Amino acid sequence: MGDFEAFFSEVPDPRASNARHDLVEVMFVALAAVLCGAEDCTEMAEFADTKLEVLRKIVSLAHGPPSHDTFSRIFRLLEPESFEAAFAKFTRAFAGALSGVVAIDGKALRGAYERGRKATPLHLVNVWAAEARLVIGQRLAPGRNEILGAKQALALLRLDGCIVTADALHCRADTAQAILDTGADYALVLKANQPTLLAQVQARFDALDPAGGAASGPDRAHDRSESRTALVVPAQGMGFPGLAAVARVETRRKMHGAPEAVIVRWYLLSTLLPAERMLQVARTHWTIENQLHWILDVAFEEDRARSRKDNAPQNLALLRKLALNIARHHPAKGSMKKKLKRAGWNDAFLISMISHMR
Repeated sequence: MGDFEAFFSEVPDPRASNARHDLVEVMFVALAAVLCGAEDCTEMAEFADTKLEVLRKIVSLAHGPPSHDTFSRIFRLLEPESFEAAFAKFTRAFAGALSGVVAIDGKALRGAYERGRKATPLHLVNVWAAEARLVIGQRLAPGRNEILGAKQALALLRLDGCIVTADALHCRADTAQAILDTGADYALVLKANQPTLLAQVQARFDALDPAGGAASGPDRAHDRSESRTALVVPAQGMGFPGLAAVARVETRRKMHGAPEAVIVRWYLLSTLLPAERMLQVARTHWTIENQLHWILDVAFEEDRARSRKDNAPQNLALLRKLALNIARHHPAKGSMKKKLKRAGWNDAFLISMISHMR
């Protein structure tokens, strides 16, 4: 509890001065509840009531277990920017020095929509340290503007020595500069939304021998075979901040009973990577989908979450990511769902998960 309190006590309490429950204690109980599989404020209150004796070994809860209304009021009123800043500091201390690929991608909270607006749910930008397997940042995409959300998320981070990856939406001069300002390099996908820049990059490869790059594969799984090749060449004078090289990554995919598909992706790089490393970076980016977004939906039921009032969807999404980081890095073996169920069934295991936050 000590480390948790040290970071999250900086979050301003949005309630009146006569509030009975301590803010950090309520946030801690909510986190413990999510670690045991709670999906909403009603289940958090039920958890607090059921596990009161265990929780009082860690926090005082002088006024008894918080009610559903207490959890709901706090997460609806809590300022997300302060909560996210505390999360970023806590994760930095929890993770230690980061290195390798840091992926940025947006995710819709599909259940977080007001009645009649199902097609426009809340949209968040997530920052994922792929090789550390940690979520290190989250930001709301204001008005579903993922570009602005990504820049605001980057402003909270120091990423010295990392390589930040993002899809073609973020292949912009201002986003590239925001990445460089964190101390990181970038590897940004370039597509036809930047036609002039794309034509310049493609021209760099017209006279090159494709056999001169690095290759990987074929990898076979799920009735599918994939192989990849990469070429990286130096590049300057294209008017893009920090640009040092450009890359071409070709993927050949063969599904059982279907013709071979060839996909070519182009990248802007702020550092000249070896072709072998470029293959690793390109592939590692996609772990944000299957090791973060998929886990949030399958283990934490994020897409089904119907919290939608005020700041609650954003704050509860961050709480799920905090729980995911803690559970994933607990040394016990097993899937994420198994760990969450075990924490709910076994008080000693729950305490060991909480202790692992230090």
